[in-house]
Amino acid sequence: MAEPNFPPLPAFIPMKPCFYQDFDEIPEQHRSMCKKMYHLWILNSATLAVNLIGCFAWMFGGGGVTNFGMAIIWLLMFTPCSYVCWFRPLYKAFKSDSSFNFMAFFFVFMAQVGISIIQSIGIPGWGVCYNILIALIMLVPTIMFTAVATLSFIALTRIHNFYRGSGNSMSKAQEEWATGAWKNPHVQAAAQQAAMGAASGAMQDQYSSPQYNDNQM
Repeated sequence: MAEPNFPPLPAFIPMKPCFYQDFDEIPEQHRSMCKKMYHLWILNSATLAVNLIGCFAWMFGGGGVTNFGMAIIWLLMFTPCSYVCWFRPLYKAFKSDSSFNFMAFFFVFMAQVGISIIQSIGIPGWGVCYNILIALIMLVPTIMFTAVATLSFIALTRIHNFYRGSGNSMSKAQEEWATGAWKNPHVQAAAQQAAMGAASGAMQDQYSSPQYNDNQM
């Protein structure tokens, strides 16, 4: 088994990579799409980081702190969870033509598309920051969230069309489950990490989110 190489961590950090990632092991006909989805994950993570900066600027300019606290949770929770919960299943689906992993990807990524749309709208108190007094700063995450939502919807449509045209189906996914695909230790480890990340984010949201009265516009 190949040694894990992702995420690429500096030597001084006392942690080791958790996953092995090499696009050369993806069949050539799927390699380009797989790379594009990886770049989409990077764009989504970068957008969450830019949004955090925007929320800080908005708070510093006189806004409330709830959005800033939620933006921290968005960044810390959804950056690793999106990699584990939808990119890794898609990576393995393209690698082994696995219906089970395609179904896992669709289930999670549709939620990702919905979240991206909510973020692009900018609902107050959801960790996405928009304020007319600093509109120029907020324009950057606005554009980035809109781009992520649009590209995510396009990607979901294209991958779903490919999935339907390739002969994969729910019955094949169920067959993979029945024959032991879920017993693979790497699949179990990914699921456990996703569950732990979701639970940690929920605990932070319940006990650590700032609770202040905001004067939002």
